[in-house]
Amino acid sequence: MENEPHSLKQQSAVEKLKNCRSEEALWQAVEAFQNHIFYTSSGLPFRYTIKIGRNGEPTKELWIDRRENSKSLSWSSIVLAFKSALSMTEKVVSGPKSLGNIRGVSYIYPIFWSFGLINVPEQIAQKMKNSSFEVSEEE
Repeated sequence: MENEPHSLKQQSAVEKLKNCRSEEALWQAVEAFQNHIFYTSSGLPFRYTIKIGRNGEPTKELWIDRRENSKSLSWSSIVLAFKSALSMTEKVVSGPKSLGNIRGVSYIYPIFWSFGLINVPEQIAQKMKNSSFEVSEEE
C-alpha cells in the first residue's frame, strides 16, 4: 500500500496544526487525511473515514478499516489524546499507551506522529514510516 502525494489541502492542514495546536486545526487535519494509509506502531496498515450522519453532514466519529469489521473512534478519544500529547514533557512518546488509557490510542498514536504532534522511538518510527508527512520546502 502506497500513499498518493499529499494534496495542498493536506499540506495546509498540517502546517496550520503545527502553527496553531488547537482542536479546530486538529479536526481540519483529520478531515484532510481521510483514506490516507497510516501504520500502527507494530507496522499494520489502516485507513479511516469520517462517518456521515443522517443529515448528510460529517460527524466527529472516525471509522477505522484495519480489519474486515471497521471500528469506530470517537472525537472525544482523539481530544483526550491530543490534550495528553500537548501536556507531555517527554521529548519522545515511547508508545501508544504513553498517551493514556484511551480507547483507540493505537490508531491515534501514528496519526499524531504523522501530523508532527509527537516524536516516537526510532524503531517504532521505522514501522510507521510510510505514515509520516513531511511538508516539502520546495512547494
